[in-house]
Amino acid sequence: MDHPHSHAHTPHLDAHHGARPAAQLDHHQKHDADDQAELLDLDAEVLAEHIASITAWLPLRTAPRRIVDLGCGTGTGTFALLDRFPDAHVIAVDTSAVHLQHLRKKACARGLEQRVRTVQADLDDPAWPALGSPDLVWASASMHHMAHPERALRNVHEALAPGGLFAVVELAGFPRFLPEAAPEDRPGLEARCHAATDRLDAEHMPHRGADWGPMLTAAGFRVEAERTLAVHIEGSRSEAIGRYALGGLRRIRDFAAPELSPEDRTALDRLLDTGGPHSILRRDDLAVRTERTVWAARRA
Repeated sequence: MDHPHSHAHTPHLDAHHGARPAAQLDHHQKHDADDQAELLDLDAEVLAEHIASITAWLPLRTAPRRIVDLGCGTGTGTFALLDRFPDAHVIAVDTSAVHLQHLRKKACARGLEQRVRTVQADLDDPAWPALGSPDLVWASASMHHMAHPERALRNVHEALAPGGLFAVVELAGFPRFLPEAAPEDRPGLEARCHAATDRLDAEHMPHRGADWGPMLTAAGFRVEAERTLAVHIEGSRSEAIGRYALGGLRRIRDFAAPELSPEDRTALDRLLDTGGPHSILRRDDLAVRTERTVWAARRA
């Protein structure tokens, strides 16, 4: 998840955040990238079981030894794949220097630094970095950020080893956390917030929510399997869900405020006030609800 191709910054879980070295980012950009990294880490923590189920489902002929994670963010897919395939090495690719720094620190902390190589690259550039000849390419919540996904798909097809597998994972949208009737003074607030971000995203990310099957076929792949997973995790299972909801709604507030009514902005601000009585962190009715669709495509 991440982007700065030519796209605007959105509240969704993006891993491409900017191609400049971290030392060249201004304070606001660095703070935003750090906040985004924290949200990605919370996504990995809260949805770990679902990510593991996807890696276990992949229709692989043999365990891959060479893996590329496109749009790796802070390493959600990278570490899930390293856990699933203990003999594999991963090349983790992202445009964000900040996110790649986070990923490297986590790899060192887990003793996995010898099994991970990070590459900073903009996947919309016509010339891709050398990625070897991977057995598996994983792209989770990254393909829809590309301005030229057809070219990216062809590049993946050319890079894959014969018979290699390409796994495209896309979310139906940023997860929702509140009951439909919440908050009590502005029922349906979260749905209206998502509608606002969807309108803004449509201009910058026309491929979000796309059916990747036909595009994979057009790029020379054979789609072997497709699966949609419904995610519903009760908030009582993890205090991280509250922090995940807080971080996600903060990004929505920053991004979509002009699209919201004054009443909705006020209600949202009450939820985001961590010291107030209506803080989202005080709610006991949170849940994580979303869908993920996976396409598994073979290089013919």
